[in-house]
Parts: sequence; C-alpha cells; structure tokens
Amino acid sequence: MPIDETRIFQPVAIAVLTVSDTRGPDDDRSGDTLVERLTSAGHTLAARAIERDDLDAIVDRLAHWIDEPAIDVILTTGGTGVTGRDVTPEAIEAVAEKMIPGFGELFRWQSYATIGTSTIQSRATACVAGGTYIFALPGSTGAVKDAWDGILRDQLDSRFRPCNFVELMPRLTER
Repeated sequence: MPIDETRIFQPVAIAVLTVSDTRGPDDDRSGDTLVERLTSAGHTLAARAIERDDLDAIVDRLAHWIDEPAIDVILTTGGTGVTGRDVTPEAIEAVAEKMIPGFGELFRWQSYATIGTSTIQSRATACVAGGTYIFALPGSTGAVKDAWDGILRDQLDSRFRPCNFVELMPRLTER
C-alpha cells in the first residue's frame, strides 16, 4: 500500500516500555531498536522506561502513560510469551477499553515468514485505552523489527493509504 505524498506527515508522540527481569538501560536492544525506528520515521519519543515482569508495575506504568496527554502511542517490548513470568498481555487487558485483535493476528502471520511455527508462542496484542494506542511486541530485536517495519511504520504514518491509525486518533474517545 502506498504513502500519499500529497498528504502532510503528522508525527505522533510514542512511549517505549521494555518489560524484562534481566535487561537494563545499557543492554535494552529491543527498546533501542524501537527508539531508532520511530525517531527515524519522524515521530517523537515521549517517554521510555523499563519495568520488571510484574503485572501491577506494568499496569501502573501503562495507566500513568495513558493519562499523559503528551503520549499518543505506547509500544511495549517483552513479556508476551507463555512462561509464568510473561504478563504483558494481561497488563494490556487490564487497561484496555477496546482490543485490536488484528494486530496480533497480522504480527503472527508476518512473523511466520521469519521464524515459522515458533510464532505461535507470541501473544503480541494491541488495544486502545483512554485515547492511547498500546501495542505489545515480543522482546526480541527481530520481532520488534518485524512489527515496526511490517505494520506500525505504515499504520502510524498519517499519509498511508487507504487508512491508518493516526487519522482515527481524534475520534478514539468518542462516545
């Protein structure tokens, strides 16, 4: 699908949350990859943090960022697997007003081309909460690249046709 060059690019403010018990600011490669890609695309990094795989801490961080008017989109990386410590999808569901099931479906379809049936272990998901988009990505740099390059880059570009998430942002809190 094409970018309509006659339309004006509208940058969005994006927060990046890495969920990990083992990564810190010096070795957060997936978070670094997201920041590089979103800023290269012309968007603004609104906030960045690392939270342990703790449901309450993740929910608290998401709720704080959802309430922040300067944040349009939250990208999380990590905690989407099936082990006992992986709780990012549950945190997303705790704050979600509307789920976006097509994101996880499309991510796994796209990821299948890269990692085959191993993609079934991903619980990548997305939602809208308080007028903020939230996308939960796996923690590997490959998965982050797949999600950004194959889905989010276009859907977060106001010039992408036939439609994109940005053009819906003013209407996300309609009742």
